[in-house]
Amino acid sequence: MRHRYYEDMIRLVALTILSFCGPPAWAIDPPCDRYPSAKQSRCTEIWKGLNNEDGPAIAQFGLDQQKRRDAGTINAEQHLAENMQFIKRSTERRLERLKERMAKE
Repeated sequence: MRHRYYEDMIRLVALTILSFCGPPAWAIDPPCDRYPSAKQSRCTEIWKGLNNEDGPAIAQFGLDQQKRRDAGTINAEQHLAENMQFIKRSTERRLERLKERMAKE
């Protein structure tokens, strides 16, 4: 039981670090691949900006979720599932905002 707790904590720390550090390069570049090469650098700038804009909300979600986990209102599986859902929704919103901003360029 104790071993599983530590595994869960390692996963949580890894997800938290990824949230604070921002996405890796492979997560930044692909949304911009569909644009002409002349617009890709601008797209990348916008994408990085969107990630920075959402950083505080992502961090707050992580803190709130950790409080719920510590209080015992969610278990490890729920925690990870909610993380994945949150990441998916927030990424979809950023992609939509990227599309809108690139349309204005």
